[in-house]
Amino acid sequence: MGSTLFSIMNRLKLNVKCYHQVYGIRSLCSGRIANNNYDLYSSIIQLNQPGTSVLPELEKWSGKQVKIGVLFNVVRDLRLRKRYSQALEVSEWIRKTGVCKFTPVNQAVELDLISMVHGVDSAESYFNNLTDQEKTIQTYGALLHCYVREGLTDKSLSHFKKMKEMGLPLSSITYNNIMALYKNTNQYDKVLEVWAEMKENGVLPDRIGYSMCITSYLERSDVDGMEKVLHEMEQQAEMVVGWNTYTMVANSHIKAGNNEKALIYLKKAEEKLEKKDALGYNNLITLYAILGNKSEMLRLWNLKKEGCKKFIKADYITMLGSWVKLGDFEEAEKLFKEWETSTVDYDFRVPNTILIGYCKRGLVDKAWEMLDNLVKKGRTPIPNSWGIVALGYVNKNEMEKALECMESAMKLRVGRHTAWKPSPVTTTAMLSWLGDTCRAEEVENFVGLLKNVIPTDRKMYHALIKANVREGKEVDELLESMKSDKIEEDEETRKILELKIS
Repeated sequence: MGSTLFSIMNRLKLNVKCYHQVYGIRSLCSGRIANNNYDLYSSIIQLNQPGTSVLPELEKWSGKQVKIGVLFNVVRDLRLRKRYSQALEVSEWIRKTGVCKFTPVNQAVELDLISMVHGVDSAESYFNNLTDQEKTIQTYGALLHCYVREGLTDKSLSHFKKMKEMGLPLSSITYNNIMALYKNTNQYDKVLEVWAEMKENGVLPDRIGYSMCITSYLERSDVDGMEKVLHEMEQQAEMVVGWNTYTMVANSHIKAGNNEKALIYLKKAEEKLEKKDALGYNNLITLYAILGNKSEMLRLWNLKKEGCKKFIKADYITMLGSWVKLGDFEEAEKLFKEWETSTVDYDFRVPNTILIGYCKRGLVDKAWEMLDNLVKKGRTPIPNSWGIVALGYVNKNEMEKALECMESAMKLRVGRHTAWKPSPVTTTAMLSWLGDTCRAEEVENFVGLLKNVIPTDRKMYHALIKANVREGKEVDELLESMKSDKIEEDEETRKILELKIS
């Protein structure tokens, strides 16, 4: 269907010529785009402010000679940029002005855009208003895709059943949608049932279908089934098995403890890598780290340096995470220094990789020392950096240090860091400890900061009440405040209040 073709083209980065061939409109816009048509294309694409309508620009071209392929390029490229409202405006303008015949593929694309902009009910209305001749496999398929995307299981299955009853020529794309519906709800047995039905009906699976089938066998820990499907996929002359499929299979063998087999598939994955594929190298490096294979990690890292030239923070995070998995913090710190000297865009998610590693291995003081040194160098951590170390101290039951870290984290939660939330494990442990051991004033200070980060809850009130009860203070105002926040007293509240009586 049109929408799925758009998404596939986006992933594969198909060019304009391929787009014309897929949609059968090459003759409408072959060769170089004329200057005036390029002006139309560029003038619309440049209207990228949210909420901007492209209709005024389109109206300027009413009555002028416009190559239809250019207009469809505009729809496609706006959609790839997730500017769905504008793409829909162009599509509707093409249809309403009658500048060309609207094909079932064009209707399928428009239906999908309507669903993205106005919701699936509007897409249904659009579909229902089509003539019987216009209700083709493309438009039926587009509506099915909308149902699946919204997770509407009953409507998806009912619509799919109707498509079969009508005898529509179902393709791998149609079956992929139903498999995706089940995959998204973790019903992997159902995915495999649809897979079997598709093959029984003589429909050849595509790469996406094979991938979902292999994933389903993986989720069921059926390594034999997975390998059988992979072997079948490899036998298809027109099928290209990508590195990501092989790494997925390798990972399943690692989990099953079949390290020798995992190495076979990792080598196959590497054969599929292009020199500049940083993401592929990162996947392989991570899997070799899980296997504890330092030499292969370094070999691939050096190959990546030769092929990719420029590294981004995601590349350093991958390699740092791999050294951390191996417990080799000396190498991790060396690489971290390399990143620090090469970057102008300091991102604390990079050092956080090492902080997490230290804390997981109980080396929380090392994590604190590293973070403190970065602060002394003039770096401003993100709240999560202090939150990571706070959790490390909580796990070691060093609550005073955890409190210091948490207070630092919460004071940093301003500007672009307002989305940060502390770990529930940390806040629960901190409130329990504060209520049991600290002065009421200290508890009030902490809760005051915490209220700016997460909604007020029962645990905050219990910490405050317990601290005040221990100091012989009245808690009536706290109880009234708790009630006004619609937090009812429970058994734990009553037990805390009984401490006052005893």
